[in-house]
Amino acid sequence: MLTARRRQEAAELLRSAEYGRTPVPPLTETFPGIDTEDAYEIQLLNIGRRTAAGATVTGHKVGLSSPVMQRMMGVDEPDYGHLLDDMALDSARPVPAARYCAPRVEVEIGFVLGDDLPGEGCTAADVLAATERVVPALELIDSRVRDWRIAIADTIADNASSAGYVTGEGRDPRALDLKAVEARLTGGGELLAEGRGDAVLTDPAEAVAWLARTVARFRVPLRKGHLVLPGSCTRAVDVTAGRTYTAEFTGLGSVSLTFC
Repeated sequence: MLTARRRQEAAELLRSAEYGRTPVPPLTETFPGIDTEDAYEIQLLNIGRRTAAGATVTGHKVGLSSPVMQRMMGVDEPDYGHLLDDMALDSARPVPAARYCAPRVEVEIGFVLGDDLPGEGCTAADVLAATERVVPALELIDSRVRDWRIAIADTIADNASSAGYVTGEGRDPRALDLKAVEARLTGGGELLAEGRGDAVLTDPAEAVAWLARTVARFRVPLRKGHLVLPGSCTRAVDVTAGRTYTAEFTGLGSVSLTFC
């Protein structure tokens, strides 16, 4: 466990790394003893600074939602981060890759909430009942930790490695079997990754329910209008400037993001 002063120091390191695009060594090396509680508090310090400067929370993202990633990190549950309005990207406007430290893209089935979600006891059925639409999404992830050498506390503190997102139109979730939705990520006409909805905690709606239960412990609600990204259907792919990445989903549509 870190002191409040050391948490502030860690938050400042990550903030400076993001704005200066200069990755730092893992926090787990710089701050021995850091744990997941410290990491979430560090994340909140930086989110608090950004909202105080005018940014608005537009939703949340779930990370480490696949068993493979959890085993790699040595954890038995996902993590989460915040989505802000200044992280929203536009499929019609190229994104400068040099704005980020080491960007990657992930393929997600996003949930746009039509009602607030319950917290404690939230179920996948509650999620589907409260969801206005599911949308094709690409999450831009980035690590302010050098060379992606992250342990669980590093990525949590770094807002679950989130950096941006773009979504498409979507449809009513009750019209789809989300577990069976197939996803493909292409770039430059090349198939880069593919997967299915059930790669996300066996059901993307289960990942959203986990998030609602988890953030309720911190008195954080998932509100009507929020976007929730439940985790990637595929592996993450490194971004190359000059390439357009397109995520295609059976029955759901597609969304693209171009980097310059």
